[in-house]
Amino acid sequence: MPFIAAANSPLLAWRDPIYVLAGFAGITGLALLLVQPLLACGILPGLSLLTSRHAHRWIGAGLVASVVVHVAGLWVTSPPDVVDALLFRSPTSFSVWGVIAMWAVFASAMLAAGRRRLRLRPMTWRRAHTGLGAVIVAGTVVHALLIQGTMETWSKLVLCALVVAATALMFAGSKRPTIRPR
Repeated sequence: MPFIAAANSPLLAWRDPIYVLAGFAGITGLALLLVQPLLACGILPGLSLLTSRHAHRWIGAGLVASVVVHVAGLWVTSPPDVVDALLFRSPTSFSVWGVIAMWAVFASAMLAAGRRRLRLRPMTWRRAHTGLGAVIVAGTVVHALLIQGTMETWSKLVLCALVVAATALMFAGSKRPTIRPR
């Protein structure tokens, strides 16, 4: 629904295609956040825990790509605004939350990619990765809710509420089974 609402927004009429692509990349990232916690704890019906974890990795890579396209597209259309956001000098509060979420996405991805090289104990790694996930969800939801843009208000509220609910469900089931390395 958020994609349909955004596609029909009159605010897109005067926007460059790059800006529109950047906006839809942001919506895609928010939508991917809905399934990430559900995949991480293996509670999506029809998927084994192992399949869920593999999908979690691929969706995580898609989330990183969405963030890169989102920020790069905004950079192309307005470099000064992106620089101000990255330096936390932007007059808009949604920028701060977006930048915090962006860095948490990158940190989480680097932590996942370097899991073996870092030689962290599994519980330490899980807590760090899950903690970054909480920052990602909180930052992204606040970022999205503060933006007055092409995403229709109700579909955005519902999607954000579902993302928060899925994350809360993951935290509530923190005693989920684990996959032991061979």
